[in-house]
Amino acid sequence: MPSTSESLLSVVPVVPVVVIDDLAHAVPVARALVAGGLPVIELTLRTPVALDAIAAIAAEVPEILVGAGTIVTPGQVKQAADAGAQFLVSPGSTPTLLAAMGDSGLPFLPGTATVSEALAVLEAGHTEMKFFPAEASGGAAYLKSIASPLPAARFCPTGGITAASAPAYLALPNVGCVGGSWLTPADALATGDWDRVRALAAEAAALG
Repeated sequence: MPSTSESLLSVVPVVPVVVIDDLAHAVPVARALVAGGLPVIELTLRTPVALDAIAAIAAEVPEILVGAGTIVTPGQVKQAADAGAQFLVSPGSTPTLLAAMGDSGLPFLPGTATVSEALAVLEAGHTEMKFFPAEASGGAAYLKSIASPLPAARFCPTGGITAASAPAYLALPNVGCVGGSWLTPADALATGDWDRVRALAAEAAALG
């Protein structure tokens, strides 16, 4: 399993961002991602089974680094940590949320979408952050334009990125990885097509 002590932005080129609606899909999808060469999964806290899915993966797929995404409250920080999450990702940042994620002791990527938000995160002592929603907020061109004025900031852009657009992001000096939901299509999860998930993961792993 990748170490949580290393940079979250350096583990894999594409972090699979996964929405689990059926708890039974959690472990198989995690195993398919590992088999494809992506031993990281970000499970979004958008469904009633998300925390149970994190717990199941943490218990049954120890070779994957399992994180919780869509962290929007301090309460969710504790819930995710208690479920076994090994890293946290938020879509945005507030001083209270930053403090809660920092106090958890877990690695985390606070969300930013503007220069001011990135500056606030930098002022709080964090150089690695999520850029969300990436495509809607200006995409790779935006991140390229802020690389010089914010040289300390490094990003994991997420939101609207595809297999076709990912390389443009990954070529930027201030991008360590991208978040992608295309690796786990809803129809593949619904039908249990884990071979397709594995193949998509392998293609994404090759981007590194």
